[in-house]
Formats: sequence, structure tokens, C-alpha cells
Amino acid sequence: MSGACVIRVLVQAEPYDISAEIEAAKAAGGHVGAIVTFSGVCRDESGRIAALELEHYPGMAEAEIGRIAAQAAERWPVTSLTAIHRHGKLKPGDDIVLVVAASAHRQAAFDAASFLMDFLKTSAPFWKKEHLADGTSGGWVEAKDGDDDTAARW
Repeated sequence: MSGACVIRVLVQAEPYDISAEIEAAKAAGGHVGAIVTFSGVCRDESGRIAALELEHYPGMAEAEIGRIAAQAAERWPVTSLTAIHRHGKLKPGDDIVLVVAASAHRQAAFDAASFLMDFLKTSAPFWKKEHLADGTSGGWVEAKDGDDDTAARW
């Protein structure tokens, strides 16, 4: 199915435009009857976080996200999949990640988007460092066991 699916993977510092990405999913072709989006936002952790700094290994991050998206396209009849992940120093409320899945029917779009997001959390090579509101560093954020448990359902 991946040959029929348009896959877009972007790792960028700049904000993304959710509306434009939805329109791009519609324009990608195929029979689109459902578009599912997920947008992850930098949490403020009850005012404790001033910023979250995301680092990645250029080339490796895009390749891994593309590999995961191709797996989703093989499993579900989606017409397009987009994954945009930001890097750099992001403040609470800033968008971090966007997944857009388009399909003829909603369940395939929901499943593909959820699969892609679950594996972005566990497999994509990003490192996150907290910058605290008091001016100190909170250190590097450890992976959560719950993320691995969620991804294991697939």
C-alpha cells in the first residue's frame, strides 16, 4: 500500500501550519474521506518549565520517521501520511509534533496516525532537555515506560 501513499517527513525549527497540512493531505490524491490529525504541544508542567530543547541527529531522524510512516502505509489503506517534528528550544504552548493521516475511511486514518505517533514517541531519535523557570537546567528527559507499553499494542 505504501506505493499509493504520499509520505511527507519534515524535521524543522519553524512552526507548522495545521490547516495547510490538512489541505496538502486532501490534495495528495486518492479517495479521501477522513483526515486525522494529532498535534503535540510543549507542556508547562504546572509552571515549572521555561522551555524544552529538542535535539536530533539530522538525516537519522528523518529516515527513522520515514521508516515508521512506510510501515503504517503498509498496514492501513492511507492515501497520505505527514509527520512534522520540531527541534530547537520550544516554550510551553508551542507546537512540537504534527501527524496527519488521510484515508477513504476514518478507522484507517485513526489507526495509522496513532501508530505513527506511538512510534515517534519511542523510536524517533530526539533528545529533550528541560530548561526550568527558575533559570536552572532540569536535565535530559528520560523515556517513559508507559510510552513503550502503548507502542507494544501494535
